[in-house]
Amino acid sequence: MPGKNGAIKLVAGNSNPRLAEAIAAYLKTPLTRAVVRRFADMEIFVEILENVRGADVFVVQATSFPTNDHLMELLIITDALKRASARRITAVMPYFGYARQDRKPGPRTPISAKLVANLITRAGADRVLTVDLHAGQLQGFFDIPTDNLYASPVMVRDIKERFELSKLMVVSPDVGGVVRARGLAKRINAPLAIIDKRRERAGESEVMNVIGDVEGRTCILVDDIVDSGGTLVNAADALLGQGAERVYAYISHGVLSGGAVARITASRLKELVITDSIQPTEAVRVAENIRVLSIATLLGEAIGRTASEESVSSLFD
Repeated sequence: MPGKNGAIKLVAGNSNPRLAEAIAAYLKTPLTRAVVRRFADMEIFVEILENVRGADVFVVQATSFPTNDHLMELLIITDALKRASARRITAVMPYFGYARQDRKPGPRTPISAKLVANLITRAGADRVLTVDLHAGQLQGFFDIPTDNLYASPVMVRDIKERFELSKLMVVSPDVGGVVRARGLAKRINAPLAIIDKRRERAGESEVMNVIGDVEGRTCILVDDIVDSGGTLVNAADALLGQGAERVYAYISHGVLSGGAVARITASRLKELVITDSIQPTEAVRVAENIRVLSIATLLGEAIGRTASEESVSSLFD
């Protein structure tokens, strides 16, 4: 049941104010007035300017670039709310940074995703709401309830509006993403192809071969994160080399670091479609072959259902 102090309180950090405002508009709930600013030495200071005692509070904050700043904002906002006697605090993280550090790739390396999960829990979050985790088992890193939402319904709707489904082929850019790609392929009743990729060094990828017949097909690459863009560009070249007509990519989180936007713009990729889980930069907004889908409705609906103790998983049935 909602707390005495109103049904829902929404607090936004500085990572994605546009998405937070869109969620607030969907829920017809204004953002709670709060100050999240820096001292001269860049220490973060937070002040909640409204009474939140007994309230059900949702903190909208992606831990995107600059990751550490946005993570500290989330932790300090959570602490401020806990000390202000909020009844329940939900960390709404459209993009969960550090998710790729989910295991030990070698000796004497950290599992940073688990550390970050511990920090969020110890700061006082009662539950977590996130979108398209890099790996599903990351939910087990949290010792509090964790809802992992999927951007696929938003993407499927867009694909059905724009493409002749009989000519489509969904492609996983690597073997690890097959489950995600298969899920989307099933929703649009399209066949699946896989790119066998060997990565020599972090941030670089070498495409080896395409598993599946893509000749004459419109290919849709599906993945959770696009960072440097190298994998997508190489995958598009490999698919076109095997006779694919056009190649599109639907990716949940547009990290797009370094020269990624320029790389995508100059590539043979017809279009890259990302969500606004990470606030698009000006370079992304003006790029001719990058388009952004909003997940504000998806997050708003999940927040509303969480507040009223309704099923969130039924959003994806």
